Amino acid sequence: MLRTLIAAALTTVALALPAQAQKLSLNEISGYLNGLQSAKGQFTQINADGTISTGTIFIKRPGKVRFDYNPPEMALVLASAGSVYILDRKLGAEPETYPLSRTPLSIILDRNVDLGRAGMVTGHSYDGTATIVTARDPERPEYGTIQLKFTGDPVELRQWVITDGDGTETTVVLGAFDKSPLANRIFLIDPELEKLRR
Repeated sequence: MLRTLIAAALTTVALALPAQAQKLSLNEISGYLNGLQSAKGQFTQINADGTISTGTIFIKRPGKVRFDYNPPEMALVLASAGSVYILDRKLGAEPETYPLSRTPLSIILDRNVDLGRAGMVTGHSYDGTATIVTARDPERPEYGTIQLKFTGDPVELRQWVITDGDGTETTVVLGAFDKSPLANRIFLIDPELEKLRR
C-alpha cells in the first residue's frame, strides 16, 4: 500500500504536452521550480501494477504537498514539517509516517532547488515535445530517482515518475495548475485524524 501510494503520488503529469522549441536548461527548470510557491490541480497516477488513481494535488513550497485521492481509494498522502504521512481513510488507522528526505519528491520541494548541484542530475534530454530531467539526492542515491517532464513557453511541470530504491515506478500526470495561495492548515495531519475520530 505504502509503495503503491508513493509511486502513484510521485508519478502524475500532463496528459497533453504542448510543443516547445528546444530543450530547457537546468537553470531555467530550477528557476521555474523555485518560483512555484503554491499550486493546486488534478492528477492522474499510474501505479506500478498498471492501476490508475486520480485526485487533487496541493503544493506549497518549501516542503509541503498533499495528494487527496478520489474514491474508491479515499487515501491521503501529506508531506509537511519534514515528514510524509500516508492515511487510509477507509481503515481509519494511524497514518504510516516516514521522513520526506527518504523520497525523491524532496528534491523539488526543497527551499532552494539547484539541479546544477554535483551528482544530482543523472539525465537531461529533450524528446521533441518536452524536456526530461532525471534527478536524485546525491547524498542519498539509495532512495531512488525522480524523472520530471517539462514543457516550455511558458515552462510547466507536466509529469513525474518516481522510482524508489526497490525499482518500483509510480507515474503522476499533472493537469493545469491554479497558482493561488494555499493555507498552511491544508497540510496538517492532526485535523484529518480528528475527522476520523468523530
